[in-house]
Amino acid sequence: MNPRAIILLSAALALVIPAQLGSAAGRENAADSIAPSRATGATVAKVVVNTVALAEPGAGKIKWRVTTETQWGHGPQQLLVLDQAVDQLGRQWLKVRLPIRPNGSFGWIRADFALVSRTPYWIDVSLSRRLVTVYRSGRLVRQFRAVVGAPATPTPTGLAAIYDPIPQPNPNGFVGPWVLHLTAFSNVLKRFDGGLGRVGIHGRSGTSLRDPLGSARSHGCIRIDNAQVRWLARTTPRGTPVDIEE
Repeated sequence: MNPRAIILLSAALALVIPAQLGSAAGRENAADSIAPSRATGATVAKVVVNTVALAEPGAGKIKWRVTTETQWGHGPQQLLVLDQAVDQLGRQWLKVRLPIRPNGSFGWIRADFALVSRTPYWIDVSLSRRLVTVYRSGRLVRQFRAVVGAPATPTPTGLAAIYDPIPQPNPNGFVGPWVLHLTAFSNVLKRFDGGLGRVGIHGRSGTSLRDPLGSARSHGCIRIDNAQVRWLARTTPRGTPVDIEE
């Protein structure tokens, strides 16, 4: 990494990570400030050096080998930050949501191997109401109807994040113009359509239009109108929290 990049990296980290997090009280206060929330948005970490995600800050088993780009779409590896800590050697660590099974997986990565930034956006998905709501700094900016998982293939609940948004070569195909792959996976389908059963937010064209908005007929993905998925792809960055609730 060249000197200018190191300077930029240090400056970015200084905006997010307090200098001292050694005590339990200090770590608790840090979690309050960095944890994702609807009111304030979230911190995201763009991985700039291949690394590993550990079970604990600086210790424990390797939970995932983290590369600088995503495996499917080859876009930047940008992960939702859940917490932060400093280990006994004074190294700063970030707790990030991992895009692996089981859902809710997390790991700790070295903060100096990532560039951190903030997103003001937060996405709520209500499965019972079949409704997607987008907030910016706590204020509702858009709300739209969705098709959610069928009873036999339900959409998984929990806090996920936008992981790998991929434009589709045929915008008039079943999934529309975009698929915003999430860090969540189907709890029923281990493999689907050539993939590993990853859940996404995507559009609806062709035969998928037979399932009306507000219904529960998908294989677990969240289908929305094409205009709305284009807007999400353009507006909400990788790492944006997606809170899926019943």
